[in-house]
Amino acid sequence: MKTTLIFATNNKHKIYEVCSLVGERFQVMTLNDAGIDIDIPEPHDTIQANASEKSRTIYQLTGKNCFAEDTGLEVHALNGAPGVKSARYAGEQKSFDENIEKLLLELKAIEDRSAQFKTVVSLIWNGQEHLFEGITKGQIIVEKRGRNGFGYDPVFVPEGSEKTFGEMSLDQKNIFSHRRKAIDKLIGFLNVST
Repeated sequence: MKTTLIFATNNKHKIYEVCSLVGERFQVMTLNDAGIDIDIPEPHDTIQANASEKSRTIYQLTGKNCFAEDTGLEVHALNGAPGVKSARYAGEQKSFDENIEKLLLELKAIEDRSAQFKTVVSLIWNGQEHLFEGITKGQIIVEKRGRNGFGYDPVFVPEGSEKTFGEMSLDQKNIFSHRRKAIDKLIGFLNVST
């Protein structure tokens, strides 16, 4: 029998990426599948706290095993910004293009373009929270390349590649992906626990 988990997100891109990683043993239910129509706030100043906020909110509503993730792009020369504000870097409208535009403008005269994506997954399993982290280091390039992925993918080149995430297929991105690293740890935990 498949283990069912509610994934506390409305982000179609994240649902697509996570479902591609989870495999046959687990069934991922979206908020939509679970009949939950809310936009969970992300009020905290760390990625981990926002992931926890989302999973706890859904657990309190449903009492069911669930998980949430929060991801941020941390740029070394910008003291870790945009970080927890990655989705709203250029404002509440959450525009990928405007966020990238602002980032490239802020890095215009800066040589050190090292950055990392960080994902934290918060799983609530039988009422207990478990946290899993994935990090991918890389560089921010000077202009967008590629149309795949979402968010900052067209300007981020992970270590070990010459392509941006935006130029990669999902299978290629998953070789490097911060989200995959965190989800792999989640699945490893579930494989032992179920």
